[in-house]
Amino acid sequence: LCELQGYVFDAWLRMAEVFDWLQEPDRAATLRRKAGELQARFEAEFWCEEIGSYAFGLDPHKQPIKTVASNAGHLLWSGIARPDRAARVVERLLEPDMWSGWGIRTLSSAHVSYNPLSYQLGSVWPHDNACIASGLHAYGFDPEAAQVARGLFDAAQHFYDGRLPELFGGFDRDPGAVPVPYVDANAPQAWAAGAVVQLVCSLLGFEAHAPSHTLTLQPGRPEGRDRVRGRNLHVGTAIVDLTVRRSATGHELDIEQLHGHLDCSLR
Repeated sequence: LCELQGYVFDAWLRMAEVFDWLQEPDRAATLRRKAGELQARFEAEFWCEEIGSYAFGLDPHKQPIKTVASNAGHLLWSGIARPDRAARVVERLLEPDMWSGWGIRTLSSAHVSYNPLSYQLGSVWPHDNACIASGLHAYGFDPEAAQVARGLFDAAQHFYDGRLPELFGGFDRDPGAVPVPYVDANAPQAWAAGAVVQLVCSLLGFEAHAPSHTLTLQPGRPEGRDRVRGRNLHVGTAIVDLTVRRSATGHELDIEQLHGHLDCSLR
């Protein structure tokens, strides 16, 4: 599967950073080399020009499976996608057959196997969309990340206690429509609940780095949200309360309470 290549790529780069901090530069360099080689092989074997996206996976004969699915969005989250091709993936994921209005479908509605009320063949998964939104922000597609977040936040208002379920139907968001529940979806579910936190972090460009005692925020366009408050946020041994406000010139950051050492900045 395409996303698994990205997960390995990302894991190697993250572990390389760990080895940097452990002062083991040779091990860090080895992992970065492996990640670079994997990325080159991935681009050569998975990109499908005719669908404007990466292959869903490779079949037993190592031929690309040319199916458009949300899996390709995870390649943005992991960072394995080449920037110019990432832009093509973003465009493809937000075409009407993939974008329901409430979120990105797991499978294109143009696919022969599409079923909006199936578990993974056309439904909308909040955690899947949250991962994609993180990737959108990472590649600089903040308006698109806000679009995904807005769709899910709107959907949440139609579920009990504003609680996003594990998944819901992938039907189009027509005027006056509501998201269609998937009967057996878990609600609450940990990663559906966590999706909300991840979406907010994506909108704020929230990046915490415990070893260097830093917290940076690079807000995009959280439409409809003029103020976002964070309470009891732990970064390493530090704990901070903060508020990000949208102003006429951009955004403002207020550090309301800070325990421990932490450098906070707004880009």
